[in-house]
Amino acid sequence: MKLLSVNIGRPRPNPWKGLRATGIDKRPVDGPVAVAAPGPKGTGAVGLAGDRVYDVKHHGGDDQAVYAYAREDLDAWEPEMGRTLPNGVFGENLTTEGLDVNGALIGERWRIGPDVVLEVSCPRIPCGTFEGWLREKGWIKRFTQAARPGAYLRVISPGEIRAGDAVEIVHRPAHDVTVELVFRALTSEPGLLPRLEAADALPAPDKAKARRRIAAQARKA
Repeated sequence: MKLLSVNIGRPRPNPWKGLRATGIDKRPVDGPVAVAAPGPKGTGAVGLAGDRVYDVKHHGGDDQAVYAYAREDLDAWEPEMGRTLPNGVFGENLTTEGLDVNGALIGERWRIGPDVVLEVSCPRIPCGTFEGWLREKGWIKRFTQAARPGAYLRVISPGEIRAGDAVEIVHRPAHDVTVELVFRALTSEPGLLPRLEAADALPAPDKAKARRRIAAQARKA
């Protein structure tokens, strides 16, 4: 398992959300990149030096410090989309190889290189910026149906990472709640929502959303 590329965003206009910019245009960079916890959401800060988000209400902060997507999943999308998908095109900070990103457990920890430890926190939920950036009709629906969302990670131990670094799973929690399962529960399969309680490392807003939806389902029953 290894890191194929570290991808940093270039600001681009964001007509899809009416914001002045988006950082979704991620490109691979050479050399080491510093990684550190960015602090609470709302400032635009993320975990990688030189990168940031502009939709500060919905992105960034400690629970969404770093976004990882597997090269294998990009490869699987290429025939359907009919084009080559370079590393970073989905807005991911880390493009990985040999790592089951969507099968990772919430709270699972990865060591990248000698020092950095990241913890899997939640799946990426697609938005209008993502669809507009890729210029793919019905992309949000297609991405949701595929249930290959990639994973957001929080920074546990800071340091530097670079392309080619080994990725090692150093901790797996004692539950079965994967990134894919959380994504399906929060999007297309609400019957899975009760299972999310087992994942202590799931961000508080996602836990609260799951509880609200479970309560709403109970009222309708």
